[in-house]
Amino acid sequence: MNPFGLIILSAVALAGILWIQSRPPQLRERAKWQLIIILCALFLLYLSVTGRLHWLGALVAVMLPFSRRLIPLLRYLPFLHQLYKRRQQTPGSSNNRSRVQSAILEMSLDHDTGAMHGTVLQGPLTGQTLGGLSEKQFIELLQYCRDHDQESTQLLEAYLDKRFGDSWRQDDPGAGKDSHTNQAGPLSENEAFDILGLEPGASESDIISAHRRLIQKLHPDRGGSNYLAARINEAKDRLLS
Repeated sequence: MNPFGLIILSAVALAGILWIQSRPPQLRERAKWQLIIILCALFLLYLSVTGRLHWLGALVAVMLPFSRRLIPLLRYLPFLHQLYKRRQQTPGSSNNRSRVQSAILEMSLDHDTGAMHGTVLQGPLTGQTLGGLSEKQFIELLQYCRDHDQESTQLLEAYLDKRFGDSWRQDDPGAGKDSHTNQAGPLSENEAFDILGLEPGASESDIISAHRRLIQKLHPDRGGSNYLAARINEAKDRLLS
């Protein structure tokens, strides 16, 4: 293939990949096969225009004797496809993490391990990760949240409960004090998708499945947080309403 043809084919392939990534998750598999068919058609058109299609016919003639052996193997394709889908759903996949953000904190939850991670977005500890804070810094951050944002307070308390159980409350100098700020407002659609660890356009079954998986890990009866369980329920209701 000459450089000009290669450039055109590469440009079409790149545009196709970007198009696939812009599609909703449940439509990407179909879009991928559509792109493959288009690329094959363009390649055949190029061979026809340049007079090189004859060698493709020769290749088909050579492969024909082997087709009888290959055709029985096609029955294994559904099994291989299911195996591939299972590998795509293993730990570490891009949609296997929930994200919640308040005015002061950004938190993420790994669906498989249940581990929570967080970053401070505002205040004296801006930029610090929660995993690297000392006990004194946790108390300082908690007091800052109580003074400025109740949603951040609830989010940090949920993190502390998940990480330390109830033991941290014994050292909490502000226990029992009421916050002077308002409750968090209603979730936007994008926030709801982030909480459930889904991409926009996820199907109803994906939403229900993600909600069930998260509630099983974070329900208060299983050592989870009332606040996080409430946000997960709110996210599901927002997307299914």
